[in-house]
Amino acid sequence: MNPMNRRDFLLRSGQAALGAATLLGANGLPLLADEKKIIYPKGKADHCIFIWLGGGAAQIDTWDPKRKGDGKKIAGSYYDSIDTAIPGVKVCEHLGNCAKILDRFVLFRSVHHDVIDEHAAATNRLHTGRRPAGTVQYPSIGSIVARRRKPAVEGVPAYVVIGYPNVTRGPGFLGASAGYVYLTDTEAGPAGLSRAADVSPARQVEREALLNKMRQGYLQKHPSEKLLGDYDTAIGESFKLSRGDFMSAFQLEKEPGSLRQSYGNEFGQRCLLARRLVQTGVRFVEVSFNLNFLNGAGWDTHNQAQLQQHVLIKELDVALSSLVLDLEKNKMLDRTLVVVATEFGRPAQFDGGGGRGHYGKAFSMVMAGGGLKTGQVVGETDELAMNIVKQPVSVPDFHANIHCALGINPSAHLYDEDRPVPITDMGEPARQIFA
Repeated sequence: MNPMNRRDFLLRSGQAALGAATLLGANGLPLLADEKKIIYPKGKADHCIFIWLGGGAAQIDTWDPKRKGDGKKIAGSYYDSIDTAIPGVKVCEHLGNCAKILDRFVLFRSVHHDVIDEHAAATNRLHTGRRPAGTVQYPSIGSIVARRRKPAVEGVPAYVVIGYPNVTRGPGFLGASAGYVYLTDTEAGPAGLSRAADVSPARQVEREALLNKMRQGYLQKHPSEKLLGDYDTAIGESFKLSRGDFMSAFQLEKEPGSLRQSYGNEFGQRCLLARRLVQTGVRFVEVSFNLNFLNGAGWDTHNQAQLQQHVLIKELDVALSSLVLDLEKNKMLDRTLVVVATEFGRPAQFDGGGGRGHYGKAFSMVMAGGGLKTGQVVGETDELAMNIVKQPVSVPDFHANIHCALGINPSAHLYDEDRPVPITDMGEPARQIFA
């Protein structure tokens, strides 16, 4: 027998170590041992409505008020604070509706990251939960939920974005099957899913048959082109959506007028539509509070934009409180996790124009419903909401809470081809919010 050389020894030792450290997952690919060992809380939410406040909402002017400043030289909150349904917890005076029902919420006052003055980079961080890494395109949290939980009902998408499309919200290496359907207003469903008025049902069937024939022929000639396969998958899914109950969700006029009015303006109507989409079986809905709503700057309150910030806060208050109460009335709140997120916060100091700059070292985000142990605050900041003094929550940690609430193991692995990528970058949930 030939003696084992050094190369063989290292190879076999590595294989043995790998075999001891791994198990096979359901897809036949290695499942790292850490996935198996750590026991994470498992929530009972089936859906997530992810409200996005683009621009960077000021924690000190919303969910984490402090001593009042003067809008010029004295740092502090811009508004007075009020009591809430959680004893000892205050919020901004313009969040009066949410204050009354804050026992349905969890406030995260210690979220942080290290992105400085970059809206796009911070937005990407909050959606993917990661720093960029070379050429890897990481999937958004919506796409991960879409891949893991699938749509609750056949004929609806798993993931919908109400707002403008962006790569930050996309599926990354998961491919088109984990992508989203989007729309930019609530007056109609997604463009391209409705049959044109001058096309009869019979003609539509003929068109689809011809397209299917062309698709199959091209795929047979190019079987290994992933991009082409993803595109073909997207076409097939669009046909399913156009025929099912999905499009009925956009008929907001079927809701009572008093309910629609309670939600408020366009942003509120988006939140109402999100509730209807969840009812049809959509797993993850992102609702964008667009930058061009109301003041032309959204939550990016530099200079004079600060003067109109209260209008934004009031619209958020009206829509968010109505959404939570509406979900509760429809017995959907325990099964629907509502998240309010933003890319970073604002410093307590005012800039030369009376507004605020960007600040990522400590800011606030919010969850409601989802079967969580609500009526509590996670984390604490100092007297000006600038430094974290208790229970820091990283972006991966925040994502871990969402995944756990939806019954997804935050340490499980996705695969970029054959490369394992954990769902969160070592994120740990705040275990006190789980029943």
